[in-house]
This record gives sequence, structure tokens and C-alpha cells, in this order.
Amino acid sequence: MSDPRYAIGIDLGTTHSALSYVDLQASDGEKTVDGVLPVPQLTAPGTVEALPLLPSFLYLPHPDELAPGETALPWSAGGEGFVAGEMARSRGATTPIRLVSSAKSWLSHPSVDRRAAILPHDAPEEVTRVSPLEASTRYLAHLRQAWNAAHPDARFEEQQVTVTIPASFDPGARELTAEAARNAGFAPTLLEEPQAALYSWIQGSKGAWRKQVKAGDIVLVVDVGGGTSDFSLIAILERDGTLEPHRVAVGDHILLGGDNMDLALAHFVARKLQAGGTQLDSWQMRALTYGCRSAKEHLLADANATVWPIVVPSRGSKLIGGSIRTELTRDEVTAFITDGFFPRVEATARPATRTRAGLTQVGLPYAQDAAITKHLAAFLARQAGATAELEGFGRAVNPEHSFLHPSAVLFNGGVFKSAILAQRVMDTINDWLYMEGAEPARMLEGADLDLAVARGAAYFSYARRGGGVRIRGGTARSYYVGVESSMPAIPGMEPPIEALCVAPFGMEEGSELELPGQEFGLVVGEPVTFRFFGSTTRRQDRIGEVLEFWGPDELQEMNEIQATLPGEGRVAGDVVQVKLHALATDAGTLELAAVARDGQRWKIEFDVRQQ
Repeated sequence: MSDPRYAIGIDLGTTHSALSYVDLQASDGEKTVDGVLPVPQLTAPGTVEALPLLPSFLYLPHPDELAPGETALPWSAGGEGFVAGEMARSRGATTPIRLVSSAKSWLSHPSVDRRAAILPHDAPEEVTRVSPLEASTRYLAHLRQAWNAAHPDARFEEQQVTVTIPASFDPGARELTAEAARNAGFAPTLLEEPQAALYSWIQGSKGAWRKQVKAGDIVLVVDVGGGTSDFSLIAILERDGTLEPHRVAVGDHILLGGDNMDLALAHFVARKLQAGGTQLDSWQMRALTYGCRSAKEHLLADANATVWPIVVPSRGSKLIGGSIRTELTRDEVTAFITDGFFPRVEATARPATRTRAGLTQVGLPYAQDAAITKHLAAFLARQAGATAELEGFGRAVNPEHSFLHPSAVLFNGGVFKSAILAQRVMDTINDWLYMEGAEPARMLEGADLDLAVARGAAYFSYARRGGGVRIRGGTARSYYVGVESSMPAIPGMEPPIEALCVAPFGMEEGSELELPGQEFGLVVGEPVTFRFFGSTTRRQDRIGEVLEFWGPDELQEMNEIQATLPGEGRVAGDVVQVKLHALATDAGTLELAAVARDGQRWKIEFDVRQQ
């Protein structure tokens, strides 16, 4: 790659994607020259507009649905055979069986084959489908082509590019995101979205962020996007007289966000229609859900909007001739979402779980409890000792505290365009702090809720080259491989599994660690499978440490690791003595390598396919 002119950041979002950039030649220190790329996209057949956001939707039209040229883009006169962006979202609201949405959530779904053509997941057989990986690739390719059309002298592939991911993405989902970018024609660095939001806040402050936070502060980032709720904790340290943000914890993968709110509002509206004698079928419910999404976005974002009309296509004369028309008011949306998704609960509240049915439809594994404040309470309780061993952090951990006490809160995600919802979260957190005799947390002002993640990603790309402020922290979890104990066969008992730490919490990017003094036998010429675990709470474990027992909340089983080691002169089935190495790549992914005594090395791929 030639020396880049721009640092580019991409927010690959569940409902919107965006591209921001920093001019590396014109920026100096914390004074950056930056911007957001207006993305050309179809807004109607034959109509192209450049908008700051690219809705993360694909519409897969029937071959005879659109005339030649109606899907043309500045870089593709003949169109792409599909539609991405604003027209996809609007057209899909009336024909949902041809609309791909929430590809990012499907990309992180470990129970499906994410390379298989499964979206739209409930479309009839005659509709062409795409994989979650392919949908993500198409969004990224659209942004790359939009950039190249606007900057022909600074090709996208030659710039420093960062793509954001939820902090809770496991290694498989991270690798799939990186693969989607490679398929789109570039090699990215990955960055956690809550960190990107804080980077954006730091950049936007023009250096004044040091007056809003101080050494000993703990910043809680609450990021509620279209598909996930993400929580991160960032401690503010002072080293050599300089403030340094340090990420100390991330939350679990919680599939709970704007999509859930849209669906809940759709059922709320459907009940109103049913009371008036109108019954909707499943096809109409999908169309209603997309209508409620538009209503939510407009009513929460615009304080002057009081009502939003919703139109549902009719399926025949047995219902109502023509379309079914209804509406949502701002008061209905605000009250329904506030009470249902952000209830005021105690700090001891935890998300409810229920016994699941033995058979279920194939779909996204949404969180069982919709109360985001309960998930937040559980996260802060698990992280009560997160700063105990943080070198340079001047604030001691109080063993009497039942949860980690944040002193500042930064919001991200379009949901918090509603000041009412942000204030509800602040009031709930401060109730918890008051009950433990702590000072109230303050809200960090100035967040750009639509573009913060893209802006922060671009700033991060800039900071990696030596400018600006870096957030430290390394890997967000400790990672473990399951090792089966050697024991005689016992009827009715499986050999116990021990957890071997292969990558400790906070392992720095670009570093490689070898498991000390341990060798393992790997079979060549045949697939080798490992069980894989992660922990966001066990910060003290070191590489090579073996756990015989662990609590249900300490380790979470993740995707398996699978490798087929080529024999290269050995007989298939031979056992090769190897040591394991962990590598935290500069791109933001984690790799394992098996190294034989003769120096031969094999990369152990994270298995991101359906087993």
C-alpha cells in the first residue's frame, strides 16, 4: 500500500452504515480536518441522491420489477441486480419478502451457516436469497465505490480503513466482518463501536475532553443500536502527567435494540387494529414493523413531531379495500419504549429467563428480557472489581459496593435521540448510586448519535498513525480452549473438560504469546476441533493457566476452533507435538497457531461455519 492520504472509518450498522474520514496531511495532533462522505444511493427508481447515511437494507427485486436503467448508480450504469440503501428500505416496507435486513445480527448468529444464502430468512422459494456475509460485503462495496467515485485520485484501497463492530462480537463474528471487507476489496482494522463513540466525543471536544473527565473517572458507554445493546467501561488513568483512557470491560452479546422496539410497536399497533375489527396476517405484520421503524425514528428524533401515519398494504377484499391506515403518536412511542425497554429498576434487578420450547422457528436469538436497564444492572454488577488491578488508576475498589460505580455516561445509538430515554437511563443509574452513597454520574454532552461511530473510527485510524489520543485496553476478553482430561471410561460419565487460557484479558494488539512449557498432540490430515470459551470477568488469569472449575457466569462457551493440518510428508492421522501461540492481530482479530518442534507452523482458524 502506498502512503495513505486519508484515515477512513466505516460504521457497518444494523440499520444504517456511514463513512467518515480524516485528512492525514491537513491534520495535526488533536486538530483534525475531517468530514462525512455523502453516499450516492437510489431513493426511487431512476433517482440517485447522496445522503450522509446508507440504510443497511438490500432489496432483491423480481427480474421484471424494474426497467433497465432504473437501478443505475454513478459507478454502475447497468445497476447491480439488487438495491441497497434508502430505496431498498422504502420499497421493502411494502414488499418485505424481498427485503434483507439485520444482516449484521445474522452475521453474529452462531447457530446458522452465515455463508449460506438464508436471507430474507422467511422468503418464498422463488425469491433469490443471499448470505449474511454477502449482504455485509455489498454494503461495504457500495461505500468503497462511493468513495472512489468522489475521490478518484485517492483510491479507497490505498487508504487506512477501520470498520467498527460491537464490542461483544466473538472471534468468529469478528473474522467474518474482516472477511466481508476483504471480499469488498480492502483489508480493514476492526474497532469496537463503544470505543469509536468515545473517540468521536474526544475528537469533537477539540481538546476540551480533559476538562470534562479527570483521573479516576469511569466512563460508561451505553450503545443501543438497531440490533444490539453494547456496554463498555473506560477508566481514565493519569500516566506521566497525561490522561489516558483505558477500556476495562465490555458486556456480553445482547441481541436487543431498535429492531426489538420496532417489532414491539408493530404488535402494539396490531392490537389497536384488532380492537377495531382488522386482523393482520404475518406478511402484513412485517410491513407494519417497517412502518413502525420509520414512525419511531421520526417521532423520537423530532421533538416537534406529534403523530406519524402508518400504511399497511391490504391482502384482499376480506379485510379492507385498498391499504390499511393507522398512526402512532409521539406520546405512545415514548411511553411504550420507556416503560417496556428502559424501566426504572433496582441495582439488584437481573434479566428474566424462561424455559424455552423444544421447537422454535429459525430466527435471530433475541434476548429473552426486553428491559435494557436490567441487562445494564447485571453488567455493572459483574464488573464490580474491574479496576482492582489496573495500574495507574487512583480510585480504589470499595468491597462494599455491589456494582462498579460509573462517574460519567456517554450515550450512542439513534435510540438516544430521544432525550427522554437518555434521561431515564441517567435517572436509573443515579438511583443505584444514591442507594450506595455515591455521587451521581454526569452525562457527557456533545455526542453525534448518527455519525459518532464512523467519525470515531476515522479518528482511531488517524490516532494509530501517531496523531490524537489512543484508548488502551487490548483484547476485551480472556480466551480459553477446552482440554479433555485423560481418564478411563466410566459408564454414564464423560471425561471432564478443563479450560486452558490461551489469550489473557487485555492482550495488546500486534503481540504474540506462547503457552509456556506445554505441548499438545495434533492429528495431521484430519480436522481437529477445540471447544472455545471466553470471559469478560476473569482478568487475573494468565496464558497457560488451567481452570478445573468455573462458575456459570465466569466462562461462556463460544464457537469451536477447527483446523485441518496438512501432512507435508507425514502420514494422515499422525500426531504432531506442537505448542500453541496466540496472536492478537493489528486488524483486531485473534488467531491461534500450532508450532511443531521443527518450526513448522499452522494457523488454527476460528470455525465460523455451521457445525
